[in-house]
Amino acid sequence: MQVLYEDNHLIIVNKSSSEIVQGDKTGDTPLSEIIKDYLKEKYNKPGNVFLGVVHRLDRPVSGLVVFAKTSKALSRLNEMFRTGNVHKTYWAVVKNCPSKNEDELVNWLIRNEKQNKSYAYDTEKANAKKAILDYKVIAHSDNYHLLEICLKTGRHHQIRCQLAHMGCPIKGDLKYGSQRSNPDGSICLHSRKVEFIHPISKKAIQIIAPTPKTDIWTAFEDA
Repeated sequence: MQVLYEDNHLIIVNKSSSEIVQGDKTGDTPLSEIIKDYLKEKYNKPGNVFLGVVHRLDRPVSGLVVFAKTSKALSRLNEMFRTGNVHKTYWAVVKNCPSKNEDELVNWLIRNEKQNKSYAYDTEKANAKKAILDYKVIAHSDNYHLLEICLKTGRHHQIRCQLAHMGCPIKGDLKYGSQRSNPDGSICLHSRKVEFIHPISKKAIQIIAPTPKTDIWTAFEDA
């Protein structure tokens, strides 16, 4: 965990691919508890520390996660995420280069809870949720391609599912069709940039997260 921004109301961190945002059945210590301990120690706080989880990233995904330090910021941020007033940009490394350099992907996603997986369709289906994203190819390495993705909706495993449906599964993402896993268990999807108007101060916030220090990502450092 790397703290990239902090004020009285917010804390934004760069999560590693091994960290979970909230507690799950693994019993591993979640990022939310790690940050609470960090705040408790930094400000020498007695008792419980308030920390609101505003959104999540899948465990194998790295990058930006926003947390609220006050209940006022939490309620406002929740509303901003709900209404699409928080703009998130992702980077994804794929083996297969898309046929178009940039495009808007529109699919209908159905989530299978048992498999913890979503399935994409080109036409509307019963119980499916519309999923929209824009992608752009921004760099190439010897064997891989770097896509920049702007989410227009926030669906379960949306980027992973839509890119796989396009024939470009994310490197390391076995669940969605990658041939091989990454040695560290990550997938090459990184929450790169977040932009929004601060819910309390109203100033413009733009935070960019450095990519993981692995060979694959290092090959794209000049992108």
